[in-house]
Amino acid sequence: MLHHRGTGRRLRSMTPETLAALHSACFRTAPRAWSAAELATLLEQPQVFLIPGEDGFALGRVAGPEAELLTLAVAPASRRQGIGRSLLEAFETQAGLRGASEAFLEVAADNAAACLLYENAGWMKAGRRPGYYTDGRSVRDAVVLRKALEISGAT
Repeated sequence: MLHHRGTGRRLRSMTPETLAALHSACFRTAPRAWSAAELATLLEQPQVFLIPGEDGFALGRVAGPEAELLTLAVAPASRRQGIGRSLLEAFETQAGLRGASEAFLEVAADNAAACLLYENAGWMKAGRRPGYYTDGRSVRDAVVLRKALEISGAT
């Protein structure tokens, strides 16, 4: 298991149900939280990898030279303690180990805390997707971010 800084509490287990419960606590509006079934399906794919952490997780995927940060979730009570930054760094490292030379992600344009996290980590704006997130009540844009990675291993 990967080690990350934080509160010292680990998620009890890394089951799709546990991940979905945390994801739901983190994403109460658009983008919507993922279900345990959706997470289980993703985790069955060989190109998808989980970065477990203290009070959070990151889920990534590598396809050829590109990686995608599918989601990054940190328990609301544990935010602003460096956990998200540690998970992001671990995602970048793991993606590089899996042969990715660049990574992409989408983030809600109005999610100031997440945008600042990614900006401080060297992610650059690559585009915008108008109306990408909807929750039945509102529509929000996504910002597409990109970062060059160091390839640390073979695919």
